[in-house]
Amino acid sequence: MHTGDAELGNMEAELMRWSAKLEELRAKTPASGSEAKFDYRKRVDDMREKYEAAEEKLGELRAAGSAKRELFRGDIESAWSELAAAYRKLAN
Repeated sequence: MHTGDAELGNMEAELMRWSAKLEELRAKTPASGSEAKFDYRKRVDDMREKYEAAEEKLGELRAAGSAKRELFRGDIESAWSELAAAYRKLAN
């Protein structure tokens, strides 16, 4: 396995962990109620959007093949950073 392939596999595994965290947080989301609950749901939805963007960028990276992965590196790193920031915002 090439280093790029191993890195891609690690990213896929990390995305699966993010998915599990997101589902755990969604399960804790109250169905209705106060403004604080509404804010929490909004942050969960924001994290879901960031997750979907990261998942899409990972798909683009996977489809690009090893020869073109460097072209997509900035996009995937940005998507990962945004996802991590959304999680930190939600966890606090």
